[in-house]
Amino acid sequence: MSKSADFLVEIGTEELPPKALRSLMDAFGEKLLSGVDGARLTHGALGSFASPRRLAVLIRGLAEQQEDRAISQKGPPTKIAFDADGKPTPAAMAFAKKCGVDVGELSTNETDKGAWLAFESTEAGKSVSELLPGIIEAALGALPIPRRMRWGSGEAEFVRPVHWVVLLHGNKTIDADVMGIPAGNKSRGHRFHSSGPITIESPDTYLETLEKDGFVIADFVRRREMVRVGVDAAAAEAGGVAVGGEALYDEVAALVEWPVPVLGSFEEKYLELPRETVTSTLTGHQRYFPVADDAGRLLPKFVTVANLASKDPKQVRDGNERVIRPRLADAAFFWDSDRQKTLASREEGLHDVVYQQGLGSIFDKSKRTADIAKWLAEKLDHDSANVVRAATLAKCDLVTGMVGEFPELQGTMGSYYAAADGEADDVAAAIGEHYRPRFAGDDLPDSRDGQILAVSDKLDTLAGVFSIGKKPSGNRDPFGLRRAALGIVRILIECGIDADLKALINEAVGAQPKGKLESDVIAADLYAFITDRLRRYFLDRDSGLMTETFDAVMVRQPASLLDFDRRLAAVQTFARLEQAASLAAANKRIANILRKAGDPGGLRVNKKLLRDDAEIALFNALEGVTEKIGPLLEVRNYAGVLNELADLRDPVDRFFDDVMVMADDEDVRNNRLALLSALRALFLDVADISRLSIG
Repeated sequence: MSKSADFLVEIGTEELPPKALRSLMDAFGEKLLSGVDGARLTHGALGSFASPRRLAVLIRGLAEQQEDRAISQKGPPTKIAFDADGKPTPAAMAFAKKCGVDVGELSTNETDKGAWLAFESTEAGKSVSELLPGIIEAALGALPIPRRMRWGSGEAEFVRPVHWVVLLHGNKTIDADVMGIPAGNKSRGHRFHSSGPITIESPDTYLETLEKDGFVIADFVRRREMVRVGVDAAAAEAGGVAVGGEALYDEVAALVEWPVPVLGSFEEKYLELPRETVTSTLTGHQRYFPVADDAGRLLPKFVTVANLASKDPKQVRDGNERVIRPRLADAAFFWDSDRQKTLASREEGLHDVVYQQGLGSIFDKSKRTADIAKWLAEKLDHDSANVVRAATLAKCDLVTGMVGEFPELQGTMGSYYAAADGEADDVAAAIGEHYRPRFAGDDLPDSRDGQILAVSDKLDTLAGVFSIGKKPSGNRDPFGLRRAALGIVRILIECGIDADLKALINEAVGAQPKGKLESDVIAADLYAFITDRLRRYFLDRDSGLMTETFDAVMVRQPASLLDFDRRLAAVQTFARLEQAASLAAANKRIANILRKAGDPGGLRVNKKLLRDDAEIALFNALEGVTEKIGPLLEVRNYAGVLNELADLRDPVDRFFDDVMVMADDEDVRNNRLALLSALRALFLDVADISRLSIG
């Protein structure tokens, strides 16, 4: 057994992108561990760490070297390796040369298929110092970095320039170069609280040494918790609670190495601005945490997190307050000046804003979206007046000063301006909701007008980009089409919108400017794209869902996604019934029989040709269950339908036990095929359960 010791690697850089820091930290640990496992190095637990200027991984109990490995090389059969006189042939000599030995040093392996020449040897395990530099370089090269940079005169590429590398196995430094930097045991601390190199004596003292001597909390998770606790305490001191969300805690933790919360304030007059304007100014531009009272009303307070412990905290607070005042003043100016014109009067300005080459202007997109929304509203028996008005105005805030300065407020400001102009409440609400959901897990539109407008806007985007031949490929999705498709799926299902998806797609595709692609081709591609997101949606929603269950419903291509959801739930319930395995197997058998028979269509059961008791019993059972499930299908009670069909197990089993389907008499044979077709059709009214593997 090889000796082991803790291992540490630290990559010291210039400030890393804050929004990517946590994912880079996690990925570095995962990639490094994968490389260590691939190198057959035994180890213990792994810890990943990161701060704005470093990525680090600590592996407990990493073996000093690989275990020796026995290697067996198979050569030619002995009957080929030796001639009749027992002398080695060229085949044997070539194999011995390949192995680097004489023929006499080869062994013979006896197998059931005969005897073979073989060479048994032992490969000595390599040391950690030989293996790790390459493993680390490979791990760094595999990190999710969309754009890498070079620095100095070297060839190394990384997300930011690398300035130092720590490589320790136990208390020994590994002599190697990583990213063109010689490794050592010298780290660096806080830019202001620390000066000069910091010696890391061993991996197990890494975190403690950096904190004590370098004023760096390298443990990201601990540092984030310090940020959260500190911010919450400062907000409580101001008589409120911090606002900003979990993502802001992550981002702030990625910006500081020594977090110190600072409570600041601003003029109360700015609270007259729309709430989102204030919070966006504080969080988006400055990474400050707004403070709200218990009722959710903003207070003229904020909490920022400094990256140092100042001897004069008041100066730090004053500096942050000075920074935020002009930002809030700008927001107040735009709020006042934008309301000098109505939102509707800005519609003509959308002609001058190019949407996408081949798809016209933002004005053109708004017109298409309004047409799609009107069609969808009418199909849902919903008054279309407000949703069409909202679609016409939804993009007008793009040419306001506020959205020009704060792009993240598009839609939100449109809602405020519409309300200020005296537009109907439903119109203003729909404008504010139509971008939802903006990201995974985001809220959906609350109003029916907002839901219809959101679906229409997203579908116009999808249909337009597909029509100009720019659908996503690989990991590239510059238009956010996957997010848009998932948004449509969520709204249609979770908001209970019973719309014919194919018809809706055709309406959206038909509204696009004519391009090189045929409309039916675009529509088919778009339907496949959205239903692929549908598959992902259901699998993420229910970890126990089997892909085959989804496919069993998908093959029927239900008109609406709401209907799809109901069918899927019914099939999942059916699969848990005692009768499900037998009936799924029977459906498979029926599908195979009908396929081999050429999938005969138009056959009708003739009662006079029913001969065996088993086929008569199945026919009678089918007649009885057909009467019961008709009303259930009308109200889409698919669970009830499958529950009734489950009672067919015994007559179906008996039929296959007693009846020869492919009888010699053609009329009898066709009659039995018609009976099986009728049985299968009843199940296909819900799903193709022959695709299920149960039991």
